[in-house]
Amino acid sequence: MTREREITEPVDLCLPDGRLNPAAVGWSRRPLHRANLRGWGRTKRWEYWGIVTPTHIVGLVASSLDYAGVHSVYVLDRRTGVETNKEAVVPFARRALFPTASGAGRVRAAGGGLSIDIDQRPDGSTIRATTPGVQVDLEAPLPAEHESLGVVVPWDTRRFQYTVKDLGRPVRGTLWVGDTAYPISAKDSFGVLDHGRGRWPYAIRWNWAAGSGPGRSIQLGGRWTDGTGSTENALFVDGRLHKIGADLTWRYDRTDWLRPWRITGDRVNVEFHPFHERVARTNLGVVANETHQCFGHFTGWAQTDDGERTDLDGLVGWAEEARNRW
Repeated sequence: MTREREITEPVDLCLPDGRLNPAAVGWSRRPLHRANLRGWGRTKRWEYWGIVTPTHIVGLVASSLDYAGVHSVYVLDRRTGVETNKEAVVPFARRALFPTASGAGRVRAAGGGLSIDIDQRPDGSTIRATTPGVQVDLEAPLPAEHESLGVVVPWDTRRFQYTVKDLGRPVRGTLWVGDTAYPISAKDSFGVLDHGRGRWPYAIRWNWAAGSGPGRSIQLGGRWTDGTGSTENALFVDGRLHKIGADLTWRYDRTDWLRPWRITGDRVNVEFHPFHERVARTNLGVVANETHQCFGHFTGWAQTDDGERTDLDGLVGWAEEARNRW
């Protein structure tokens, strides 16, 4: 069990020399860190929005690895299993824009036939993306008293990551695939934001699972946080965050990704049942990525801070393994 400090006031992520600010290490219920990153080559910035509707799953990535921007627009038709995917690698992340704070400012990424434009405001975010065959035009309102999980993960004073996992955001708007428009209603659709800013080791592997349903969300991570004294694990009930400080055990079959996954630990007993596997690979020589992201349903339970078990049956989302050399 970790002993993480809750941060309640705004704080700079880095010291003036670019090293990790010790006062920034901990977790928060809303974005409080300013990512005043310095240095080049190991700095990573990204915004990921995953959107789940009754008919589709949408994934939008805008990222900068310093020496390259890696952006993508992904759509899965849940009824047919048909994927639409467009990826772009932009040298030196030209034309990409990333604000220093989550939830404030504009995110932009363009190149290779795709564009992503996210406008973040105190009352919510506007999410737009275009690529041949796909157009996304969504609003993600920020409900009153809604909490998200912000965590700083310290490998050492020069390698560290600040992440915000914001789950269960209502989304509304329109998704176009080809010539067909699909209205998206906040009554039965939700979004998940993964905001990342940090300076990373060259090689890393992580697990991530996120699932949401009416009044409940679960956020689980693994491997990349092991041994750091931090976790990115949390349960959300009616928008309230319950921080889970234990490292988790992940069990899944790397020869058959569609078999059930088990994720267990103190206050967590989850089984994930995939219905679709997405495989994403990038190989630029010394830079490479392989991600197996499975979409599916959750069963099981997680405990709130007061020890009450919350039923997670029926939550929809994903579980993934990612391996990076970057």
